[in-house]
Amino acid sequence: MNPADGFPGLFRRPKPMKPKPGQESVWDYPRPPRVEARSERVVVRLGGQVIADTTDALRVLETSHPPVYYLPLDSFADGALVPAGGTTFCEFKGEAHYFDVVAGGVVAPRGGWTYPEPASGFGELRNRVALYPGRMDSCEVDGEQVAFQAGDFYGGWITSRIVGPYKGGPGTAGW
Repeated sequence: MNPADGFPGLFRRPKPMKPKPGQESVWDYPRPPRVEARSERVVVRLGGQVIADTTDALRVLETSHPPVYYLPLDSFADGALVPAGGTTFCEFKGEAHYFDVVAGGVVAPRGGWTYPEPASGFGELRNRVALYPGRMDSCEVDGEQVAFQAGDFYGGWITSRIVGPYKGGPGTAGW
């Protein structure tokens, strides 16, 4: 008997979408994750204001997840990042610390996170911040507004260049 029989869809790997030319499948991303430098222009808005603008982003690529973009701390507007309480732990990257993201009278509680002392192999993430795109007014990569990864734990950025299906939504915990 297959242990997944009692839990339909919970443990079965989904069928990956086939990428078209110029696209990537999140199912081709590695585990453990890989950090990749990017030069696209990344612009983030909150409260009607640009809070970050950079061409020096990093993406973290992990199997079944849309990329998470990490932006340099110095690309954020003054006062946009306010340290928030609590931490979480990633088996690969280490202990994450959180920020409330603030602009234009809007507060996105714990809308961003950083790894002040990243685990071995992820030192490039030091002094960088990732954001939950669903908590911002908008996040853009080279002028394309991104969609956000489902669920309230992961912070993946979905563009037209990425195909799934993606972990994070209901029924994906066992992937």
